[in-house]
Formats: sequence, structure tokens, C-alpha cells
Amino acid sequence: MKTYYGDREKCYKCYRPKSSCMCGYFEHIKTDTKFVVLMHPKEFKKVKNNTGHFTHQSLPNSELFVGIDFSNHKAINEIVASHESYILFPSQNALNLTDKHPKRSNKPLAIFLIDSTWACTKKIFTESKNLQKLKHMSFTTTKISQYEIKVQPDENYLSTIESTLVVLELLNKWKIESINETQLNGFLNPFKEMIEYQKKLIANPQSHAVRFKKHKSKD
Repeated sequence: MKTYYGDREKCYKCYRPKSSCMCGYFEHIKTDTKFVVLMHPKEFKKVKNNTGHFTHQSLPNSELFVGIDFSNHKAINEIVASHESYILFPSQNALNLTDKHPKRSNKPLAIFLIDSTWACTKKIFTESKNLQKLKHMSFTTTKISQYEIKVQPDENYLSTIESTLVVLELLNKWKIESINETQLNGFLNPFKEMIEYQKKLIANPQSHAVRFKKHKSKD
């Protein structure tokens, strides 16, 4: 399926221009844990470099919702009611997944991921009363973001898909998931390919302009 934004054809799965679709690089990982990506509308518009879409497409047992106030969101409230739910947020009282097993009940696990800037994340928290009731989860890692084309607010800040990989690795550690090493190693492939593609455009922006003109001339 294809969709159009302005006069540029785009992929409806990875939300990138069709000419630089990254869907062929996804490592689809099945999990018992449900992942819920909550995306701020401003982040949703960043179709070129948004890793929330990549995370969602890489995890079949995941949902992606766009908005700010999720207080009365039926699907989200149903997930919270039927799962042992955490939100990935490094607060003082957060459960550190690196050191502690997260399961406290027989309910399936659900982990909420907010995909937005820090300012927008705080806005979502302020507006969404149901999210304020969720237990917080964090992790400790020495990994440094590979997001070379984007300035991070802190050297320890990871993108959504990078953070999710750390979580998947730790869920394996606690025997909550049993994901093979090959799949984990390939989880960031669309992210890495996207970065390399953008770096080439930055180095030679005219090459993209020429390809785009040729593409338009065929329409």
C-alpha cells in the first residue's frame, strides 16, 4: 500500500519516502511482552527520522497511538487493565530493569514507550491521567546512541528503537523473552540504514534532488 504526502510518494509502514523505504531491513521479533508506542503529533510529522515507526513495525505484538491526552483512550485503558503495565521513564522510583525482575503478577507484561522530545513527553504525562498511574521502568546501560545525524540532549540519551533493544535484551536476561541473538543483532538494521542514507544525502544533497525530479517526470 502507498500513501502520498504533498507530491511525494511514501510508504505507509515505515512512513519514509518510497524511494528510501526501510521495510526490507526490519527484523520482526515476536514477543510475549506487548509494547505500546505513544507518539506526540509533532513527532508523527517527523517521517524521515522517526524511530517510533521502526520500533512498531519491528514488533508484531505492539501498538502505536498518536496523541497527547490518552486519559480516555479505550484501547490503551484496556491494555492497562489486562496487563502488568510499565512506562519507560527514568524517574527516581522507577524499577531498574537491569537489576530487578519486573514481573509482580500473572498478567502479561506491557511496556509503554513515549516517542517524543522531552518537552512533549512532559506534556503527554501532564494531560494523560491514566499514564500517571503506571509504574515507571528504567535501565542502566553503557551504550551510546548511534543517532549520528541528530543532536541528542545528553550523551546517554538513546532513541526509541535503541532503548527498546536494551529492554529486549534485559527481558531475555530475566527469561521473560527468549529472542535469539541473530534477531537482536538485526533489530537496529532499519535504523542504521536510515542513518547511512541520510548521511549520504547530507554529503551530496543534489543527488537526491536529481532522483526526485526524474521520479516526478515519470508520473
